[in-house]
Amino acid sequence: MPYYLPEPPYHHDQAARVGILLINLGTPEAPTAAAVRPYLKEFLWDRRVVEIPRLAWWPILHGLILNLRPKKSAEKYAAIWRPEGSPLKHYTQRQARLLAEELGKRLAQPVLVDYAMTYGAPAVADRIAALKAQGVERLLLLPLYPQYAASSTGSAFDVAWRTLLHTRNPPEIRTVKHFPDHPGYLAALRHSVEVYWAEHGRPDVLVMSFHGTPRRSLDLGDPYHCECRKTGRLLAEALGLRPEQFRLTFQSRFGRAEWLQPYTAATLEELGRGKTRRVDVVCPGFVADCLETLEEIAMEGKATFLNAGGGEFRYIPALNDRPVWIGALADLAQDHLAGWIDDAWTAASDKQEGQLRQQRAAALGAKS
Repeated sequence: MPYYLPEPPYHHDQAARVGILLINLGTPEAPTAAAVRPYLKEFLWDRRVVEIPRLAWWPILHGLILNLRPKKSAEKYAAIWRPEGSPLKHYTQRQARLLAEELGKRLAQPVLVDYAMTYGAPAVADRIAALKAQGVERLLLLPLYPQYAASSTGSAFDVAWRTLLHTRNPPEIRTVKHFPDHPGYLAALRHSVEVYWAEHGRPDVLVMSFHGTPRRSLDLGDPYHCECRKTGRLLAEALGLRPEQFRLTFQSRFGRAEWLQPYTAATLEELGRGKTRRVDVVCPGFVADCLETLEEIAMEGKATFLNAGGGEFRYIPALNDRPVWIGALADLAQDHLAGWIDDAWTAASDKQEGQLRQQRAAALGAKS
């Protein structure tokens, strides 16, 4: 097998393009154990996700987890699966299409927008290859994680870097590391909550639930915990909430080690035991609804709260394809595309430049 990936055919009249690749976590192709198993294997073998030494982790993963967990996970996926497939994939695909449309309205020069998954399909390597085939020579990598964590954004970058390591002619690269305090993102969160409350009324307590990471990650220097705290504080201020009116928690704990606290499930149980009349949960770290929001929070979290004696439970949907979020995403992308976009670009000038390049190449004996 050659070390370098094959390059797309080169055409002298093809203009250099600017591209954006949105990257999200990933999803199995179907809500079945057979589809979930290879997805979990890829996800849980990532050193960024599980930092246990490989020799110790391999028998646990292959001997225990991959034999027991796929069936249970498949049942959870089946509970949230939609006619169009995985909610995460559906909304990420829509975000890419709507972002392309929004940038098309704002910019004279076309920008190609695609999406990929760190684990599963569409793979980052495949979509980078597809963008290169369309002439993309400047590429913005935009992981859809507002708060940076080594296990999420870091993993997305790793997959891209491994692809570029084997690319003979890599594009120029820029990255979006995080955006926990980006004004547009915060405005979209505020708008989402306020629209929901305008229709359904306000709760006694708003729980802001973020995906958890091992406590050890924080101790080793991962900034995720601090960035979640920043987003939560700024969102609470934007909503005018007093300290007793909101809680910031962490969900999706895995294994026996200590994770970031307070835990979402324990907090919901506590609020239920306290006979809280109504709790709303919003998940600011997820810009698209997925298993962790639709099943773990909207279903399991609701059951935990109600079974503990709580009153009413409501989950506020993720930003998904809301126009205010697409606008914020476009703002974020434009901030990072500065200097790459030609405001004087026209289709006619682009075509003319391509013809000139082809003529100069032909004069030097090139065939295309």
